[in-house]
Amino acid sequence: MSIRLTGKLICATEAQAAIVREYLPEHVRLTLAEPGCLEFEVSHAGAMTWDVTERFTDRAAFEAHQARTGASAWGQATAGIAREYEVREG
Repeated sequence: MSIRLTGKLICATEAQAAIVREYLPEHVRLTLAEPGCLEFEVSHAGAMTWDVTERFTDRAAFEAHQARTGASAWGQATAGIAREYEVREG
């Protein structure tokens, strides 16, 4: 059963938005190369907000993505940025 994450990445400052702009291209590239990644899109929705859509083949692929992301340069650089996500199976 596939896993889908949707939501927003919400920066509180321009400095946080600059971090997203700097690290996002490599984060997207690495995520799309992950086994089980079916869809990964992060689009600029406003001055300091990005819409996020992710879809993975199953829970194991999603959890592997979460683990890789947390340990990555992206995960460390953006750790303090607010996220509002919903995860659904199906």
